[in-house]
Amino acid sequence: MPEHLVFTLTAALAAMGDLAGHERRGSLAWPGRSAILGLLAAAHGIRRDGDFSGLDGLGVAVAVFDEGVPLRDFHTAQTVPSAAVKRPQSRPEALVKAGLKVNTTISLRDYRAGSLFGVAVWGEGLAALRDALERPVFTLYLGRKSCPLAAPVGARLIEAETPEAAFESLQLPPWRRGAVARMLACDADQGTAEGGRIETRHDQPRDRAFWHFDARSVRLRPVTIAPVSSMREGTP
Repeated sequence: MPEHLVFTLTAALAAMGDLAGHERRGSLAWPGRSAILGLLAAAHGIRRDGDFSGLDGLGVAVAVFDEGVPLRDFHTAQTVPSAAVKRPQSRPEALVKAGLKVNTTISLRDYRAGSLFGVAVWGEGLAALRDALERPVFTLYLGRKSCPLAAPVGARLIEAETPEAAFESLQLPPWRRGAVARMLACDADQGTAEGGRIETRHDQPRDRAFWHFDARSVRLRPVTIAPVSSMREGTP
């Protein structure tokens, strides 16, 4: 029977990738493949310019328990025209010398508040990934650095025929006990049950140095997944 590594992701705020323009950075409703692989790399201590070859072959599935509530934040940024200040020694000095001659722009950041997801991965090296998630080298975020996880991930190795069956052994945080997943997102070619709809996502890492991503076909299926266990208080 295939082995799956399952774990839970929940955060007060989450930001899960979208087109990242200068004025607006959006958030999708559930974490994509690149976000999951990046989180596993952070747990392992792999830096952005490191070797991801051990992760690229993993299969990934996401169970959506709670997409969270959309939340938008506004940021202001000021830049000093180069013509206004010549060779400042620091940014504060530049702002003082520029006086009122500054350019102010407003940018938007979209988040999801109170989201909850289950993740299943399968492939090589699952035991090492479980150990890394239990004691991550770098802080784990659900998207941006302003979105730290709200609970331990409760990583477990489960033998199951499908990711959907493996999700039944998820450990949910105690304050989300009784939550039920209503949607499963999985690679369209992974042999999971048919049905639902096919969606294209640009979340397959291609060039990490230039932040380039390839398109990936994802099958979204309605499900009913009610995990039988919850994360007890004090779980490491």
